[in-house]
Amino acid sequence: MQVIESILKAIEYIMYGYFIMASLYIFVFAFAGHFYKKQRSHFSTVQSKIAVLIPSYKEDTVIIEVAKSALKQNYESERFDIVVIADSLKQTTIAKLKTLPILLIEVSFEESTKAKALNTAMANLKESYDYAIVLDADNLMEPNFLVKMNNAFLSGYQIVQGHRKAKNVNTSFAILDAASEEINNHIFRRGHRALGLSSGLIGSGMGFDFQLFKSMMQTVNAIGGFDKELEFKFAEKRIPIEYLQDAVVLDEKIQKSSDFSNQRRRWLATQFVYLNRYFKQGCLELFFKGNINFFDKVWQMIVPPRILLLGITSLLAIIFSFLTFTLNIHSYISAYLWILNLLITVTAFVLALPKSFYNTNTLKALVSLPTAFVRMALLLFKLKGANKKFIHTSHGSIKN
Repeated sequence: MQVIESILKAIEYIMYGYFIMASLYIFVFAFAGHFYKKQRSHFSTVQSKIAVLIPSYKEDTVIIEVAKSALKQNYESERFDIVVIADSLKQTTIAKLKTLPILLIEVSFEESTKAKALNTAMANLKESYDYAIVLDADNLMEPNFLVKMNNAFLSGYQIVQGHRKAKNVNTSFAILDAASEEINNHIFRRGHRALGLSSGLIGSGMGFDFQLFKSMMQTVNAIGGFDKELEFKFAEKRIPIEYLQDAVVLDEKIQKSSDFSNQRRRWLATQFVYLNRYFKQGCLELFFKGNINFFDKVWQMIVPPRILLLGITSLLAIIFSFLTFTLNIHSYISAYLWILNLLITVTAFVLALPKSFYNTNTLKALVSLPTAFVRMALLLFKLKGANKKFIHTSHGSIKN
């Protein structure tokens, strides 16, 4: 009996230690995000040559309008090229794209990935470019996006992440996805830069020194989450990633529960893959090289996704409160500490969520939060093979 009690005690202490560390981590960066100061970028009359790379896998619904929109930049037309990388698009879509003043590169793979598409495109570009911008096939750049990114590049930054935000909030899941994106922007971009660490990459709306990106991408073999692999590689080489809050890219948010599951399954699988791959190296980088930035990227793989963290800390606070205050069964960790853990988590989210989301639509969307949590929890048991096959998320607006 004493052995069982010791085991239960150890499990509870480990659980509490894990979740309180995760909650404190996001709280610290959520708080720090309010002290983020945009780095001054020197306005330059020099306009670098930029390639805007848009991988498009079966995105016939959105890619034509996205390509047309991308051309409307307040930037000299001869100083940037829109490069659409067409993978498995319909011939009718290809024909329409060919009528636009863009570069169209058609690719085909037995197993498609964004990394393969980008590498093939860069290998086939004939012109020389200073910088590369990567967009998703549903992304819309604000008119001054390239100007702002160019100014940041010419101020000395080799890697810059723009501010990706929602272009649609037409369903409950879209609102939750948009809120989640902005919370992540605050914690992993604003908060990290405020404390001198690299911004996180998001996979689109990001820019790179062209030659650096091209050479680094040749070492990437990710099926999903290539941006995370790049983060580790840049952190290892101690190349900082800047964040531009005012360089906005609009991104289509998840609108259906099925798309939510597909996307989050891919993200969860990626998180486990990189945790397994880089945990040992992260410890070595921290203790022997003082590379805090690299270890921070590893720690992000340890911390559970925000929906899971909120859901699990809520459940644990409820369970231990019920045991203590209703059944008079006292656990090894005080119920008050579990409640404190939940309060820290909720406070972090409140600090990180922009004021624009404090409205009735967000309140209505919160009704879908338990469903999102349950779906995420169930996905933990469906991760097998998710990192071995490209999981495509469809785009295209649906009506309310």
